[in-house]
Amino acid sequence: MAITIITIAIALVCFLLMGAVLIQNPKGGGLDSTFGGGGANQMFGAAKSGDFIEKFTWYCAIALFVLCITASYFA
Repeated sequence: MAITIITIAIALVCFLLMGAVLIQNPKGGGLDSTFGGGGANQMFGAAKSGDFIEKFTWYCAIALFVLCITASYFA
């Protein structure tokens, strides 16, 4: 039962991490800015949204790491 809950949590964190990575504004200007990637900044509407998204990405990555280690312990 515990492994099922952990697996579902891993899937949820993976989707959140993918979304957070795709929303971020690339530091180098990449393809996102070429094809009108400024929509992410307009969607959040605040200058500090980049800081929030970056911290959220790190928290999701850490949560994914911990969940994967925990799942391997129970498996």
